[in-house]
Amino acid sequence: MSDKARLAQEIATATRLLVQEEIIDYSGHISSRIPGSPNILIQTATHSRAELAPDHILVVDPAGNVVGGEGKAPLEVVLHTEILRARPEVNAVLHSHPEKAIAFTMMKDTPLAIMRARAFVFASGIPIHPDPRLIRRVEQGRELASTLGRHNAALIRAHGIVLVAESIPALFVDAIHFRENLDINMMVLQAGREPDPLTEDEIAAIDSPREFHIDKLWNYYIRRAVASGLIPPEWKSSLS
Repeated sequence: MSDKARLAQEIATATRLLVQEEIIDYSGHISSRIPGSPNILIQTATHSRAELAPDHILVVDPAGNVVGGEGKAPLEVVLHTEILRARPEVNAVLHSHPEKAIAFTMMKDTPLAIMRARAFVFASGIPIHPDPRLIRRVEQGRELASTLGRHNAALIRAHGIVLVAESIPALFVDAIHFRENLDINMMVLQAGREPDPLTEDEIAAIDSPREFHIDKLWNYYIRRAVASGLIPPEWKSSLS
């Protein structure tokens, strides 16, 4: 299997899994660099995220033009191209619209804190981008990339989130932990208690082997998805 085919299958798989986890819904998308190419992979604008397949993945050039596959790119394709342009060490980008994440962009003096050990990858900060509109123009994509900076996540006011990672499996695992961290933050606030986030020293002391952890969770979620019929069994061999 070529790198492009493998990555298209990973995008389809991660998207279906994130729909199941209620991190992606009828909208939202994952992109990936193509090794050895300036182009990226991203799903079509219209195919259902719940049934996404490798055939629904497009090749898009750095300007956002479709150069491979059938269909139109998502309206916010420049969100992906501009973040990947600004972050050469990043290989995968997620944009979605979790309601709890949006809530943290609409509360005064209530930052999204690091409240789960596995969320330490976001410890450098989770900035809020002030533009709530669809990211449809190049300058908007560049402004969002500037807000994201060197961080691994950003919130978009009244709109959603962006996450970045070194691979699609890593992006999926980080999205799971981002959601868990959202849940804990909201549970504490709904209990009427003052959040007591992890300290810098506590975060610095967390010793988690990232590659092992990513492989472990990716393997677990794929096998659970195959068992439930969420993804076809024949995908499993190329995803393991």
